[in-house]
Amino acid sequence: MSISDFLRADLWLSPDKGPRYVQLRHRLQEGIDTGVLPPNSSLPSERELVEITDLSRVTVRKAIQELVQEGVIEQRQGSGSFIRERVARVEQSLTHLTSFTEDMSSRGMQTTSKWLERGVFAPTPEEIEALSLKEGEQISRIYRLREADGRPLALERAALPLDILPNPIEVTTSLYEVLDGLGRRPVRAVQKISALNLAAREAELLEVPEGAAGLNIERVSFLKNGRVAELTRSLYRGDTYDFVAELRL
Repeated sequence: MSISDFLRADLWLSPDKGPRYVQLRHRLQEGIDTGVLPPNSSLPSERELVEITDLSRVTVRKAIQELVQEGVIEQRQGSGSFIRERVARVEQSLTHLTSFTEDMSSRGMQTTSKWLERGVFAPTPEEIEALSLKEGEQISRIYRLREADGRPLALERAALPLDILPNPIEVTTSLYEVLDGLGRRPVRAVQKISALNLAAREAELLEVPEGAAGLNIERVSFLKNGRVAELTRSLYRGDTYDFVAELRL
């Protein structure tokens, strides 16, 4: 079936199935799921979609924009709209305290990092409070783009007291591997997860459209003696990550 035939409104549009833009978004998504609109193919222009569906330009634009926000469609300046290639999703357990490198290695994936910041700094007020620092103390801070098999998945920023991580330059792959070698690896953590829309710079680094869905994760980790060892803030691509927790009675 051609795209034009697939998108004919008489095949799917119904007055009792909600707003028209929602029905069109669902039809476009169905076309993507079934391969009528394959990855990397171009979407008909707004004008063409108006002619095919007999819907208003406002309706067509709203349906497309929702799919852009979800990361399903990519708009390229001067070229039009294209179906984004699907990426395999990664399931992350919330019951074990592991590093990004360990998580990806367990899936047979090779990790790399692009460093955005790494060194010794004066802490922010939030870092002072979270890490229970004294006046005048400095911190080790690392900020990097985390990739698995060459695909950007997360932006990770970690702050640690200087006596926990004296030399942040030693961290080349896994932070927890370095801490383990120093005998200062955290054993438990408190983690908060929230949804957000990625700002322009973060979206560019993660290779998704600006405003795409992301997951913001804030984690405070503790040593065996109860001392706070690490404050981490991570931004994950919402189209690649699922966080899973096992619940028991």
